[in-house]
Amino acid sequence: MERNKTEKTHIYPATFEAKIGFDAVRRMVAAKCTSTLARTHVDEMVFTADVDDVRRRLGEVHEMTRALGESPAIPLDCVTDTAPWLASIRVPGTFIDTEELSQLRSWLKSAADVRAFFDSHIDEGTGHSTLPFLNEASQGIDGARPVTVAINAVLTDYGEIKDNASAELREIRRQLSSIGGRINSAMRRVLANAVSEGLVDPDVTPAMRDGRLVIPVAPMNKRRIQGIVHDESASGKTYFIEPAEVVELNNRQRELEIEERREVVRILTVTADAIRPYIDPLTETCRRMGYLDFVRAKAMFAIDTNASLPTLSDSPELEWYTARHPVLEASLARHGRAIVPLSIHLTADRRLLVISGPNAGGKSVTLKTVGLIQYMMQCGLLPALYENSRMGIFDSILADIGDDQSLEDDLSTYSSHLRNMNFFLRHGNARSLILIDEFGSGTEPQIGGAIAQALLSRFNAAGMWGVITTHYQNLKTFADETPGLVNGSMLYDRNRMQPLFQLAIGHAGSSFAIEIARKTGLPDDVIDDAREIVGSDYVNLDKYLLDVARDRRYWENKRDRIRQREKHLEDVISRYEADAETLRASRRSILAEARQQAADIIRGSNAAIERTIHDIRQAQAEKEATLEARRNLVRQAGDLEDGDKADSTAPEVLRKAPRPKKPKAAPAPAKAEPIAVGDNVILDNSGNPGTVLEIEKTKATVAFGATRTLRKPQTGAKAATFVSAATVESSRRRQLDFKGEIDLRGMRADEAIQAVQYFIDDAIQFNQTRVRILHGTGTGALRQAIRQYLGTIAAIRDYHDEDVRFGGAGITVVEF
Repeated sequence: MERNKTEKTHIYPATFEAKIGFDAVRRMVAAKCTSTLARTHVDEMVFTADVDDVRRRLGEVHEMTRALGESPAIPLDCVTDTAPWLASIRVPGTFIDTEELSQLRSWLKSAADVRAFFDSHIDEGTGHSTLPFLNEASQGIDGARPVTVAINAVLTDYGEIKDNASAELREIRRQLSSIGGRINSAMRRVLANAVSEGLVDPDVTPAMRDGRLVIPVAPMNKRRIQGIVHDESASGKTYFIEPAEVVELNNRQRELEIEERREVVRILTVTADAIRPYIDPLTETCRRMGYLDFVRAKAMFAIDTNASLPTLSDSPELEWYTARHPVLEASLARHGRAIVPLSIHLTADRRLLVISGPNAGGKSVTLKTVGLIQYMMQCGLLPALYENSRMGIFDSILADIGDDQSLEDDLSTYSSHLRNMNFFLRHGNARSLILIDEFGSGTEPQIGGAIAQALLSRFNAAGMWGVITTHYQNLKTFADETPGLVNGSMLYDRNRMQPLFQLAIGHAGSSFAIEIARKTGLPDDVIDDAREIVGSDYVNLDKYLLDVARDRRYWENKRDRIRQREKHLEDVISRYEADAETLRASRRSILAEARQQAADIIRGSNAAIERTIHDIRQAQAEKEATLEARRNLVRQAGDLEDGDKADSTAPEVLRKAPRPKKPKAAPAPAKAEPIAVGDNVILDNSGNPGTVLEIEKTKATVAFGATRTLRKPQTGAKAATFVSAATVESSRRRQLDFKGEIDLRGMRADEAIQAVQYFIDDAIQFNQTRVRILHGTGTGALRQAIRQYLGTIAAIRDYHDEDVRFGGAGITVVEF
């Protein structure tokens, strides 16, 4: 709904902030300010219905929370209200003292640091700031470098006037230092003489009276020391005498001190003259710095309350998740208790929420939370709710909370309620948020409920939004039957007989009057009489409301558990996928390293074999040389095996993994045939084939160049196929579990075809002669698809419908 800019905003009544707890929020924000200017802004914080102004205020606070979390954080630790000092030196000839001048210098440094902080957040490419709202608020902050230079010229780092601030001051302070040394020397001489004459105790030291050095003397000796008596102790037992020897020196020291003060005033006046041209920009800087301190206080409050920036809409909207009353939350935290957050969603077709439920169940707290959160947001404070919430702008917030009876105005409790309702009718509209507690109470229930229903009808017709609490059954029924209204209830645990402080929207709640009366110890006969008076219909209605609330709580808890399990399952799947990828990468790494090691071993073995053949040929196959070459080859092979076992560079997984078992060799024939030239033979322990070239006694020469015991290969022998014991066992178990029937009912066609494929494959593998496929009758599409697939399998002899006694056309019998 478009907002009429001419419409006036209303916050009603005048005590609204105190009723909802915003006065406490204002105090909590003010406590986080460091300057009086910021606290002034807190006092002036007001409600606004200008959506652009609200966006700017909330944007500033949101950006400040980010700036406080950065490293380095925004430098706002030295914010001082310097405006009064600057105003005091507008008139020529005036000055500010050294302490204020030192604070002004520190404040100027802070201002320069703030300006540098925001300049560092401007993108050089686009020229735009990453903190646009705060950057706009900081425009006008000027560190006034010339002012800082002027102050540094006369002040030390400790805030004192420098000796070299002027030539006159330097000379005066030099003379003061000289006079002070002469006075100290004279005092030491006088004290030494007085101690030697027994006029003072040896541990006596000079004191200071009226800026002059004096000696404490007992009354009996006061006339024995020449000088001026300046004072006596409170007890009268000690006199303080300035010796005559130092009177003139003290007088000169006093004159020099007066000259020093005069010169300091002249220097401060000159410094004020240097500051005076910058008073206006410095005053603007002071105002801007105070405002940033105010924004920082709001941001610190938002951080403390876990507040967030919601999605903002110009039109009325109310979709909040886990909203919390910050004042109540802080109070509960001090007692070690946690607040129950509020989630509420009102829409254009259910704008007025009528909340019912037990006393002390949280209805009024819900009402105040809605009022406070909305009011905080439109005052420029981040609301305490989740950032996925949506909030709209209201022109007015009208509340009827608590007792406004007045003896002066001759108003009873009910009269005050009616006066408030009259104000709502005159000023409420479609952009108003109304908050009414205990609607209709305070008078005779029947007429009170009727008036409340009539008023509620008018509020609804005007398009108002709001939250209303009540115990009246007619208002619950009216809300259930009327568009624009919706019931809500505060949940109550019937088993433990205590409120849950949770709002459930969609159903009216029970007041639990009978249950609460029984819990408080009211006699059973009184409760039974009450049941009879109201009648069974009313009691049963209350019971039905309790059952609805219980069922709703059950399904909400179940939904929460399902969500938690889904999240846990997602986490487990994600973790398993990550572990699987890690294992795959590790496997690839191990295999690559194993292949590299195998290649290295083969290269080493081939080299050793080549060397052995070369040695045999050079020795012309002499027996001893051949034997020695064999021994070297065996020794090298052993070294390779030992090296492989002791290889510490192999991956841990590879070295610890058990070696795969070699497949059992085929059994040797019972009787080996004699070997002849030209026969194909197999090298023992390897299976490599070769051809016999010649035979000499017990020696044979074959084509692969080595001599070992040979056997004739079996005719037509094939390489043995290795099947693990686990595979055999798995296949046997599947055969034992196989059933000659599969049920495909409820499956889609593609799912059923895939299941039939696996089923037919197993049936053929396990030598089945007949199986049954249950697919149902239905439209016949699944039956046709399955039979089309069965017609493509050569191993199937026939397929047909089952006997009508056992299922008929709903079952296909397959024969192999």
